[in-house]
Amino acid sequence: MSISALRNPSDSEPKKILSGALALFVHVMFIAMMVFGVNWKNHPPEGMVVELWSELPKPISTPVTPAKPSKPIPPAEPVKPKPVEPPKREEQVKPEPIKPTPQPKEVTSIVKKPEIELKQKPEPVKEIKPDLEELKKKEEAEKLKKLEEQKKEQEQKKELEQKKELEKKKALEQQKEIEKQKELQKQQELQKQKELAAQKQKEQEAKARREAEAQRAAQQAAARNQLASEIGKYKALILAKIRSRIVMPPDLPGNPVVEFKVTLLPGGDILDVRLSKSSGHAAFDSAVERAIFLSKPLPLPPDPALFNEFRNLNITVHYRE
Repeated sequence: MSISALRNPSDSEPKKILSGALALFVHVMFIAMMVFGVNWKNHPPEGMVVELWSELPKPISTPVTPAKPSKPIPPAEPVKPKPVEPPKREEQVKPEPIKPTPQPKEVTSIVKKPEIELKQKPEPVKEIKPDLEELKKKEEAEKLKKLEEQKKEQEQKKELEQKKELEKKKALEQQKEIEKQKELQKQQELQKQKELAAQKQKEQEAKARREAEAQRAAQQAAARNQLASEIGKYKALILAKIRSRIVMPPDLPGNPVVEFKVTLLPGGDILDVRLSKSSGHAAFDSAVERAIFLSKPLPLPPDPALFNEFRNLNITVHYRE
């Protein structure tokens, strides 16, 4: 049995770790050489000149200086395997194939182009294109921003106009309500004035009616007084005429009184004479009856409306006045 066949597979792990660490170290050195080997001096930044071309120039092939090959890193020495005791079992262990360790690639250094050549030669168009695209993008973004701002301004204007319209509507509604209240107040005042005027008119009418009634009553009273005085006047004239026609019997005791009911005709003619109350002396009663018939026609007022007061006349005669 060979030594490789009896090798433990766990012994290959430290080799893998060493090879990985070496590869990582090589890469770090390569990156450091690229960073510090290309430009190890700090120059102040110079201004960039950009030329605008109406047509695209033909691509110019820039010479690239070949990078100097770096010294190859010697491979790591193989670690001698430790002797491993053979397994107790009789089974044979198949040996694993040993992988070769990767050798590091040659590091090529990039040499920086001289600054003089870059200043003299025009920059390639490929570097300008991104600037133009960025400018276009910026312009489009600015246009979009302007459009959005315009939209926002339009929306704000619309909102302000709507607010103004709402405020105008509210103001108009308030004015209408105020006008309605004023109209209601005017109507109420007019109605109150009308009611007061109607009440005053009623009071005046009632007062006028009272005054008219009082005046009418006074007139009626005056007329009644006048009629009564007129009736009394003509009754006194009738009584005086009848007494002037009486032949009084002599030496009657006391003051006897006789009453007769006389029915008259228009013009003063006598229709009927009746004794309603005797004096107790037949001579006195007959003397008064004869005097009534002798007094016709009896004196009556000229107003025919007063005849009803004299149609049925009561005549009372005293023996001694």
